[in-house]
Amino acid sequence: MRPNIIFIVSDDLGYADLGCYGGRTADHGSPSPHIDRMARHGLRMTQGYANSPVCSPTRFGLMTMRYQYRFRGAMEEPLHTRIRDLGLPTDLPTLPSLLREAGYRTGLVGKWHLGYPPSFGPLRSGYEEFFGIMAGGVDYFTHCSPRGDHDLYIGEQSHREVGYLTDIFSQRASDYVQRMAPGARDGVPFFLSLHYTAPHWPWETREDADVAKQAAEGQLFHLDGGSVHSYRRMIHHMDEGIGALLKTLDDEGLTQNTLVVFTSDNGGERFSDNWPLVGGKMDLTEGGIRVPWVAQWPAVIPAGAVSAQQCMTMDWSATLLDVAGGQPHPEHPLDGVSLQAVLRDPEATFDRPMYWRMNHRQQRACRMGDWKYLKVDEHEYLFNLAQDERERANLRHREPQRLDALRQAWLDWDRSMPSIPEDASVTLVYSSADFPQR
Repeated sequence: MRPNIIFIVSDDLGYADLGCYGGRTADHGSPSPHIDRMARHGLRMTQGYANSPVCSPTRFGLMTMRYQYRFRGAMEEPLHTRIRDLGLPTDLPTLPSLLREAGYRTGLVGKWHLGYPPSFGPLRSGYEEFFGIMAGGVDYFTHCSPRGDHDLYIGEQSHREVGYLTDIFSQRASDYVQRMAPGARDGVPFFLSLHYTAPHWPWETREDADVAKQAAEGQLFHLDGGSVHSYRRMIHHMDEGIGALLKTLDDEGLTQNTLVVFTSDNGGERFSDNWPLVGGKMDLTEGGIRVPWVAQWPAVIPAGAVSAQQCMTMDWSATLLDVAGGQPHPEHPLDGVSLQAVLRDPEATFDRPMYWRMNHRQQRACRMGDWKYLKVDEHEYLFNLAQDERERANLRHREPQRLDALRQAWLDWDRSMPSIPEDASVTLVYSSADFPQR
């Protein structure tokens, strides 16, 4: 029997923000007890990556199961709210559209950030239902984007609802599962994307409605606010919602044959914990791209499993298509590689070369086995990540032949991708003028 699938994506979560990844205990206890329980009952990946260190490019990879560099909209770092003529082309096969063809019901609750109607949108790229936001971030109480416009939708219709956005998304996700449960029990599986904005700025907890007064146009980035404590509380609010969703699966008798996957779209931002990694959002150092990956599927995944398989966002999307019995479109071959064998035997691993590039600071990276090639501005680095996850010991002079080989591999891969156009933009929310660099 094909599984139901829930794909949960947090926003700007750091590698070590969760208890199951070594996160520190907050003043209210573990920031993530329910996600930690998922890890105890399922699989935790230690070498999992995002397709990009910034939001919308990763989401292109998630949706298409291909390197995002193939698509013009993903050249924006990230896709800005002022840009209305770029997005995910509606003629592309996507994970939800291919699952829909395979007989799945499909719904998205949460963040889209892949272009605006009427040219783009979730309902035009495979989802039957959508409740959420179109922009990259909104205020948690007013639901306004950085432009100051209201950004909360049911389908393509503007919708107004009072409440804290994380809680609203959690409740809508549980409602979706309840509605889909009768069909799922009768053999019609569902695919739910739950894309939180938490713990993305602005730094607002459930108790911070007054902070929303700062959400006037141009102030949503909240450069003068927030704290480690409010940030952890935001994670905890998300975790509570995930706990409620998992309970809904239990109540509906769907837990055993539902694959639930949790991750982040990229590495952490201002208040996140990436230890022992360095860097964060917008960086191709490990802190910008290595992210948590937790999966629970009691019918298949052994409890308490840990895997060192190297993988990235589009691999998990390809995995979901595979376990669902869906088929890639022959004219759009996947770059993602299915991890289904790893789900069934977490000790199994295979070679998985991975490549990244960023217009921002002309960054390049590739990982092959234990080794990583990195270029930032005009500086090249070679790291053995098995010995030096913190990327502090540059081995480029000690291993020049290996450096040459990895550089050449990256160049060969890059030639297979479209070039970054001159008009592609890089949008930085803050700089060293706002607070000191890492």
